[in-house]
Amino acid sequence: MEPDKKKYINTALVISLILVVIELVGKFAGFTFDTWFKWLPSVLLIVALIIACRNFGKERSGNVSFGNVFGYGFKVTLIVTGIMLIYTILALFFIFPEMKDLVIEEARKQMEEKGTLSQDNIDTALAMTRKLFIPFAILGVIFGTLLIGALGSLLGATFTKKTQAQNSF
Repeated sequence: MEPDKKKYINTALVISLILVVIELVGKFAGFTFDTWFKWLPSVLLIVALIIACRNFGKERSGNVSFGNVFGYGFKVTLIVTGIMLIYTILALFFIFPEMKDLVIEEARKQMEEKGTLSQDNIDTALAMTRKLFIPFAILGVIFGTLLIGALGSLLGATFTKKTQAQNSF
């Protein structure tokens, strides 16, 4: 295996492990529905990607382009997305099978607190949510992680020092 390939795979594994541990700790500690906790994995992913991209540039003494660094960060993101997808599927079906019901009950509480929907409308919305929960969770993990990862890679590439003249072609 090429050293660069091994490097971004190892980086992705470390980032994924951190994100999974944070998710597990949060679920066991009861932070799942706290607003600050919902954003924590995204912030950690962005920070981790910025650090990884900067380290990638430093290891090459700044002899990198914006595209090289962004590509490195996005390769890491793709692997993290795959691992987080596997974790999410395992969590929803085996580790925390009750999570679907907890999320739907939390949604019911929020809808009832707003008071803008009738009970029939709430029941209809939650029945649809129950049917589509797994597909939405899977798509949310894929697109959410890719979007946040692209942002982290973009920021990482921006903040990485480059000594090589940028080639416009």
